[in-house]
Amino acid sequence: MIKFSHSVFALPFALTAAIIAASGIPAFGQIFWIIVAMVGARSAAMTLNRIIDRKIDAQNPRTVLREIPSGKVRVSDAVVFTIVSLAGLVFAAYMLNPLCLKLSPIAIAVLFFYSYTKRFTWLSHFVLGLALSAAPLGAWIAVRGTFDIEILPMAFAVIFWLAGFDVLYALQDMEFDKSIGLYSIPGRFGIRKTLVLSNMFHFFAWGLLVFTGVIFDPGVLYWVGMFIVAGLFIYEHSLVKPDDLSKLDMAFFNMNGYISMTVFIFTLLAYS
Repeated sequence: MIKFSHSVFALPFALTAAIIAASGIPAFGQIFWIIVAMVGARSAAMTLNRIIDRKIDAQNPRTVLREIPSGKVRVSDAVVFTIVSLAGLVFAAYMLNPLCLKLSPIAIAVLFFYSYTKRFTWLSHFVLGLALSAAPLGAWIAVRGTFDIEILPMAFAVIFWLAGFDVLYALQDMEFDKSIGLYSIPGRFGIRKTLVLSNMFHFFAWGLLVFTGVIFDPGVLYWVGMFIVAGLFIYEHSLVKPDDLSKLDMAFFNMNGYISMTVFIFTLLAYS
């Protein structure tokens, strides 16, 4: 039910922010507890979403075989797993610093809130982006112990990046969502406008990553990474066309995994 491979979305941005905050490699203890917090948050978020959406998933042909609607995982077991995951997140925050611990309830509240947003607003994609933006924000606070506005461009980059590829993913369920009254950008604007908006969101995301580089001046290797990221964004959007969604999975998962890892790797190289 919890896909380890989906760690390539948020974790690289958390580690990127941690490296920038430390102006190099953070202490081992900081890296360890950041990863524990990330695993707890991601596991809780995905399980919560499966619990809250279990009745919807049971109606959708694409998701009817997911673990809870198919009966492979009991709801009570999923609830216990969620509690354990959240406990791991809170304990990791405690081990990092007082500010992380104080802010952990806000992160948890956003995780709970997201799963309900598709029931009343097509801006749910941005709420999911807000949840993932906690990765760079939380990692920055974990290393610095303070909340600083310098890291906000990267946080907003994650919001637009996530929204840009989540609307592509939502194309799969556009007709189903409309049939049962769920909200999404594809359901509101249709395929062609969704693709245009996805392009715009990713352009903003790339621009904010560039702005992050301007703020911190990490060096030439960071800019090499940004050049590669721009190419990956362009290629991603060349894969999905209004009359051909056959490469949607590759555009959604593969390319965005490459993008997040590229940002991390070239930031690490720039500060090494």
